[in-house]
Amino acid sequence: MAEASRQVQMTESAATRIQELIKNEGNSDLMLRLQVSGGGCSGFQYEFSLDDKNGSDDHVFENHGAKMVVDEVSLDLLGGAEIDFVRELVGAAFRVNNPNASSSCGCGSSFSI
Repeated sequence: MAEASRQVQMTESAATRIQELIKNEGNSDLMLRLQVSGGGCSGFQYEFSLDDKNGSDDHVFENHGAKMVVDEVSLDLLGGAEIDFVRELVGAAFRVNNPNASSSCGCGSSFSI
C-alpha cells in the first residue's frame, strides 16, 4: 500500500456524486479523473472529468465504492488531499481539501504551493 502522503481520499458525498454521474453516463467502467494543470487565478487549477481508461503513470484510488484516477505529476501536488462534494446556495461542486496548497482562490478551483 502506498504511503499516506501519496494517497488521495474522497468523502462519502463525493463517492455518491461520482456514482450518480457514472450511472447517468451508462458506462460502469468510468472513474473520476482529477488532474492539476497550470493556470487559474492562483497558479494551478483542478480539472475533473470522467474517464474509462488509465495510463501507465496513473494511480487509481477507491473509496466508498467509487474510483478516482490521478496521474503521477498531479499526484505530486495532490498527495494527502481529500475530495468532497458540497451543495451550497450558490451551487454544487467537487471541492479539493489539499494540504499542499499554500493558498487558493475564492472559488476553490485553483491554488498555489
